[in-house]
Amino acid sequence: MAAVISLLAGLVFGAGLAISGMIDPARVLGFFDVAGAWDPTLAFVMAGALAVTIPGYRLAFARRAPVAGRTFHVPTASAIDRPLLGGAALFGVGWGLAGFCPGPAIAALATLAPKVWLFVAAMLVGMAAAKVWRDRAGADPAPAPLPSGQGR
Repeated sequence: MAAVISLLAGLVFGAGLAISGMIDPARVLGFFDVAGAWDPTLAFVMAGALAVTIPGYRLAFARRAPVAGRTFHVPTASAIDRPLLGGAALFGVGWGLAGFCPGPAIAALATLAPKVWLFVAAMLVGMAAAKVWRDRAGADPAPAPLPSGQGR
């Protein structure tokens, strides 16, 4: 059941990205071009996402347990450390150069554009390399589950 709900949520997310034009790297790069032909579309998409997410989290965490699970799985780390800052910087540079981040890139695979497939392949290689690096360092990136009724 959880897999079906995850699939449906992913399809809705991907459809939203496609409808909003966020799978077009030119639109995303236009948002970053504040000194030129600035495109505010991404700001509106983000504001719309927050308008749904904030009340959604409040409703979800008011429950004793998730609809399709026993516990909520939320990150417990709160430290701003070197791996976080390095990952954020790498993400931002990659997003600014390519115009893609993981969600829109996966949704854009449906376009069958070779550069999208190349980006996703490089992203997967980078994710695998990061996992190997973390495993060698002994870090555990998995979020700890909260007991039922312990939402935020």
